[in-house]
Order: sequence, then C-alpha cells, then structure tokens
Amino acid sequence: MLGQMMHKPLLISSLIDHAERYHGDTTIYSVETTGGLEETNWGQVAVNSRKLASALSKLGLGNFARCGTLAWNNRRHLEIYYGVSGAGFVCHTINPRLFPEQLVYIANHAEDRVLFFDKTFVPLAKLVMAQAEGMQHLIYMGPRDEDVAAQLPGVLFYDEFIETGDADYEWPTFDENSASSLCYTSGTTGHPKGVLYSHRSTVLHAFASNTLDCVGYAAADVVMPVVPMFHVNAWGSPYGCAMSGARLALPGPGLDGESLVKLIDKCGVTLAMGVPTIWLGLLGYAKKSGSKLASLNRTVIGGAACPPSMIDTFREEFGVETIHAWGMTEMSPLGSSNRPLAKHGSLPVEQQHKLRENQGRPPFGVDLKIVDDEGNELPMDGTAQGDLLVQGHWVLDSYFRMEDEGVLHDGWFDTGDVGTLDPNGYLTIKDRSKDIIKSGGEWISSVELENIAVAHPKLANAAVIGVAHPKWDERPLLVAVKAEGAEPSEEELLAFFDGKIAKWQVPDKVVFVEALPLNATGKVLKRKLREEFGEILMPA
Repeated sequence: MLGQMMHKPLLISSLIDHAERYHGDTTIYSVETTGGLEETNWGQVAVNSRKLASALSKLGLGNFARCGTLAWNNRRHLEIYYGVSGAGFVCHTINPRLFPEQLVYIANHAEDRVLFFDKTFVPLAKLVMAQAEGMQHLIYMGPRDEDVAAQLPGVLFYDEFIETGDADYEWPTFDENSASSLCYTSGTTGHPKGVLYSHRSTVLHAFASNTLDCVGYAAADVVMPVVPMFHVNAWGSPYGCAMSGARLALPGPGLDGESLVKLIDKCGVTLAMGVPTIWLGLLGYAKKSGSKLASLNRTVIGGAACPPSMIDTFREEFGVETIHAWGMTEMSPLGSSNRPLAKHGSLPVEQQHKLRENQGRPPFGVDLKIVDDEGNELPMDGTAQGDLLVQGHWVLDSYFRMEDEGVLHDGWFDTGDVGTLDPNGYLTIKDRSKDIIKSGGEWISSVELENIAVAHPKLANAAVIGVAHPKWDERPLLVAVKAEGAEPSEEELLAFFDGKIAKWQVPDKVVFVEALPLNATGKVLKRKLREEFGEILMPA
C-alpha cells in the first residue's frame, strides 16, 4: 500500500520559484566585476533566470548540454545557476584558478557547448574557445562591450541575450534524478575528475544545510559566500538561501581582507562562509582598520582544518561564532558541521570551546565510519583512528564519464581523510592519508602541529610536512611564513610547542618562506613543499 500524498519532483527550479513567490523583494547585493555594488532581489533574479532558460532553449542545445561558467560570485552567475539547470541543461562551474591546460581538458571532457564568462576571464575564454572541441557559444556576462566583441568575434552579451527570452517561460518538469550541475575536483594529482550532481541531491542538500544544527540560513540573514561559486557550488549556499529566503551579499572578485570587511560592514552581513586562508586576511584587516564586524554573528569555515586560534579570535575579539564544517566536492560538499548538543551546555566554558574545534557531526542524510587497513570498522570512541568513509543522499557513486573506475567500497566512498569519531559522531580529521607523518612507526598529525604553529603571534601562516629521515623514516618539518614586521627565530618557534604535544612530535626544523603554495581552492600544496624540502634532513 502506498501513501496518499502529492508527489512533486525535487527540482532546482522549485527553489527559485519559492524565493520569487515568498521572498521576491528580498535584497541581493552583488559586487560587479567591472566595479561597483549592485542591488537586486530574488524576484528579479527569478525573472532573469526564466529569460535565460528561454533564450538558451532557442539555441538548439541537446538535452543536458553542459554550459560552462568562468565567473565570480555575482548576480548574473546566480541567475545562470537557476536558468541553466532549470531548463534541463547542466551548469558546469569551471575553476579559473586551474592551469590553462587543465581548463581546456575540463571543457573538452565535459563537452561544454556554451561558455559564460566575466570580463576578468576574457583571456581564458579565448583560450578555451580556441581549443575546446564542440564549444558553440560564448556569452559575456554583462552589457555589450566593444572591446570584448573585438577580441571574440561572434560573442553574445548576457544582458542582450536574456532579452531574447520569455519572462513567462514555464520551467519544464522532468525526473528529479536528472543531472543538474557539474563540478571538477581541483586535480592535485592527475586530471581533475567531474562530479555530476542531480536535482534531487541538490535540493536534499539544501534542506540539510538549512537545519539549525548545520548552517541554518534564515530569512533574516545576510549571507556572504566567500567560497567561490566555481567551487562546489559555493557550498550549496545559492540553493539554501533561495529555500530560506535569505539575503545574499556576493563579493565578486574582491576577496582580500579590506574588500570583505567593507562589504560586511556596508551590507550588514550576518553569516560569512569561506576557507581559513581567506579569514586570515579578513581578521588582519579588521584589526588594522578598527572594524568590529558588528553585524557578523557567525562564520562557517571549511575546506581545510580551522586553527583553534582563529576560532578564539573570532569569538573573543569580534563576538562571532565559528561553525567548523567538513565536506568534499564528491559530497556536494556537506559532510559535517560543529554545533553543540544539549548536554554540552553544562560543561565548563573551556571544555565547550574545546569541543568546537573538531569538524562536527553529520546531518541526517550522511553516514560516516572509520576503518582500519583491512576495511574493518573501528569503534566510535574518539580514540581509534582510521580511514574515513562516507555514504549518503548527496554523495557521488561514480565520477562523470569514468564509470569504469570504481570509487566505492561496499557502497561507501573513501574520502582520503584519516580521522576519529567520538560516541556522538563528532568527527576529528587528523590528516589527509597522504599527509599524515609516520615517524619511527608512530603517527604524527600535521594538522595538529599546524594549528599550534599558526597561533604564534609572529607567524602569518604555516604548514607541516613529513620529510625523509635517515633513522626515523619521516620527521615533521615546519614551513613558516613570518607575520608582517616580525622576525621569529627557529628556536622560539620550536619552543612554542613545549607542553602542547609530546616532545617526540615537535618538528625537527623550521624553514621560512615568503608564501605557501596554494591550489585552486586555497589549500596548501604540500606536494610542492615535499618536492622542495623533502630531503632537507638527509645527509648531504
């Protein structure tokens, strides 16, 4: 016997319909690529999304045609998210920070037929158009620009293009399991791999992100996704905010500390989302400028382990709650978020603060487990450490156009992370499996050492890698970036570890660099550090 309830497919177009119907006059702020702050609202975004969907449908594109984007977080990109997927095409957000050859590979592998691009990326658009097989249409994200027209013959202009579409276009209805959007991993090893999301997985992910114990967007919020819309769909925030009716403050290309602090203060941002490297710059400028970030009440930090010192700074100096989260492109990306349980409220304040430092617990829709080298599940005791596996409603089952390459182990996806789970499901990521340091048969977490190091007031940033050692196989090396105007010595940095970890875990040496190499999503490229310093402790 079946239940007697209505059935409506979970489609991305239903999110923008909801935002238009019930939050149509809710403001969306957008920093334009060409400069200036634009104000629009969910209602106008919905109208433009329908016009775009209609205009694209007139181009004769095939079902599920991939439409690439090379764009910042801005209003037009938001409209593309909804117009492309809502019409039954696939929105393929391309990371412009990848190497040019990777961009061409991705466009060809995805078989993109349309490419939307911001003015910043005109050179990349020319490159992709010249080398991407099957690319049919270039659409510049702005009004007519004669300079762009001269460089790219036949280019279409977004503002003109959508006026060829119908504002009363009716969204098509189709299977909720249909492909909706496509993101590629950052490709730190080998070619980037495509993760093809469905309408169903995206809407379910938005539901989960809107729960109070996860991100918890609210109609009263002003949400600033600093995490790029070309990186795992800005952690799903454009969908979650449409569902809740939250205001958006889209920062465009200005991701430096000064630009972000000014946008927070001008737009009254209440919730900001990004990776730790972004917040280092923001906190630095806020202190320098005297801004109190008065409107900001919480940040979501993911993409890399958040140093406890950063959580402390947000809380103690700015009164901002930090929600430590974890996820992956392969998970849409939400896997866990750190919110307290009721019983934690009776703990001493210091213990409550300590509990907020891990990656949190999974929402309904995601399951986690840790296993040993033989694949045996390990206990959730907060001590047993193993490989982290996941499954869930918005976790991939195979990479795009790589179906013959198995990625699941008995229905579980191996994240490549090493961690622990406590009895309440709180996850602590110890390291990436390729980054954890094995010294004399014992494991050392590079993440733990980094968290200690970056708390030193004379350091701007730091990374720890395992390097070859003639006796212990591997030993930790601290790669440090000095704070502006500071001159820390190797001795004082190593002494800073005293009493915080076991003596045998303290790095053997410190090397100073001007900057840490970062990948396309802002994570430290430890592979490059290992290539440069991997033999530094070996005899000459």
